[in-house]
Formats: sequence, structure tokens, C-alpha cells
Amino acid sequence: MPEAPGRLTQRDIARLAGVSQTTVSLVLNDRPDAARIAPETRDRVLRVIRETGYAADPMARRLTKQLNQILGVFTYEPVFPSTSADFYHPFLRGIEESAERSGCDLLLFTSAPVTAGRRRIFHENNRLRVADGCVLLGREIPHEELSRLVAERYPFVCVGRRDDADGGSVPYIGADYVSATARLVERVRALGHRRLAFAGPGAGAESSTDRLTGFRQAAGPGAPHLGAGGEPAAEQLEELLEAGVTAVFVEFLHDAVGLYEAAAARGLDVPRDLSMLALGDPTAPVDPPVDFTGFRLRRTEMGRQAVDLLTGMLHGRAEHTRRLLDCRLVEGVTLAAPAR
Repeated sequence: MPEAPGRLTQRDIARLAGVSQTTVSLVLNDRPDAARIAPETRDRVLRVIRETGYAADPMARRLTKQLNQILGVFTYEPVFPSTSADFYHPFLRGIEESAERSGCDLLLFTSAPVTAGRRRIFHENNRLRVADGCVLLGREIPHEELSRLVAERYPFVCVGRRDDADGGSVPYIGADYVSATARLVERVRALGHRRLAFAGPGAGAESSTDRLTGFRQAAGPGAPHLGAGGEPAAEQLEELLEAGVTAVFVEFLHDAVGLYEAAAARGLDVPRDLSMLALGDPTAPVDPPVDFTGFRLRRTEMGRQAVDLLTGMLHGRAEHTRRLLDCRLVEGVTLAAPAR
């Protein structure tokens, strides 16, 4: 079995606690002669174990630093997805398929507490190091947690592009939102549209930033950006009409549905009076009234490649640890040449 990079050993715990490796072994195994260890020393060792997330190998290979063939999966969403219509379901299907192919078991981390609506992978009783490495999912991942994972050299792969953490390259399998959005803009302009707008935050998560970046690259810096403050759909529609916009690029599908319904309430025809393009898959439950033109992510393939990359890292054969996959363009019925 290959050696697992970044796995804490009893020697590491001993160094951090300022004790001998023998003392750590006695505490971990609760052997009879552990009674001679001072209570404050025992408490110090246990505190370091809790804070570092150290876990003994389930197969009793405590000192060999060998792989357990167990991969962790952690999502930063408060409630783990379970339905086929959920945004994360295709990712999980790809993760499962790749793990099965590689002969690994999956360990779903569910004990993380929710604080301020967000789960944290590092907490007092985390069992992160039971797994050889971990796949992380979530729209936004706290920078401080990525920094700690990089600093501790724990093997992990993010699903979705992530910025560097304290100078360390964060491994990821992401979607090429920049190129996909730019291609859509070029297609829209080829149909004769000249007044374009972007609707959505365009900031916060890397995926939002990338969408707006692709739009700006192709549409120019002067194109209007609406919705950064979360205005109601009717107000956004009014702004679009006043600016003479003929095609709007909407970051989230549920917002595109809101704009579509607001346009219908005004008696407008989509796409004859206003073309709408949805930039990605639905991240919240929504029942679109029509098939929106736009693009979709290769979510199942992203899940597969995330596990492939992680297992490659564990076995020392991963050359490129940051990959962006092309998005799939969707024809839809919400794009047409401008009526005016």
C-alpha cells in the first residue's frame, strides 16, 4: 500500500503535545500502565488529538501511514441533498461511480455543526483523518478552512474553482464559466443584439465572479450589471426596459424564471421583446415555465474527475491538480434576434 501524504502520526501528536510517542500510544490505546501518566499530560494529549482531528487507522495500521481506501465527502450546505432533482445529486453520482471504480469506500461527514447557516469541516470532534482524503462541495467554502487544509497537507479536492489559500494552490475540478458565458455573449451579438445586461450578484463565490468576468470580456465594461443588490424581478425588468436592453444574461435560473414571469405580467413576449439566457443549472428548486437558452454544467463528470484527481494525488500520480471542464450549451427557446 502506498504511503498517505499529509497523514498525522503519533509522532506528530507527541511533538505538538510536548510528550513522548510512548505517552501518546498509552493514551490512545488506554493500556493499564497509562495510569502512571499525569492527568494534565493526558488531557493535553487528548486536546491535541481533538484539535488536529487525528484518528487512528480503522484497520489498526496506526504507525504504517498506509491508505485505508476510504475517501471522505463533505458539503458545506446545512442540509445534505438527497433527491435526484437537487443541484448536488449529479456530483454525488459521479463521485460514487469513480469511488466504486477505484475500489474505495465513501465516508460522508455529517457530524459537523451548523453555525450561522454554514457547516464547518473543522470542529472539536471532526473525524477528517479517518479518510485518506476528502472531496469538498459547496457554493462558498471558507478561505480559512482551505488555508488550514493546505497548511496541514491534508489531501483534498474541491468541486468548483477555488482561489489560492495563503499561497498554496487549492486542487479543484471546476466549470469554465468564463468561456461558456463569453461564448453565449458572442452568439447573442451575432444575432444582432447590441444592448446587453448581466443580472445577478457577480461576486462572492468564484462561480459568480467567473460568470461576470466572461460577460465583461465579451460584452465590454460598459454593459449594465443589475441585481447585485437583490432587487425584485419587476424592478429589474423596469431597469432593463428603460435601458433599452434586448438580451439579459441571468446568473441564477430561479431569477430568470422571476424575470420571465414579470415580463409575461407586462404583456411582453420572450424572446421577441426580450431575450433571456440562464447561466448554469438551478441551485434551488424551481419549475421553469420554458426551456431557457444558456448552458449547463457537466456535474456528473465533475464528480468523477474530483475522485480521480484525489486518488491520483494519494498515489503520487496527479500532474495537473486544477482543471476546468467545458460547459454544455443549451439551445432553449428564450433567445431570438431582437425585434427592434
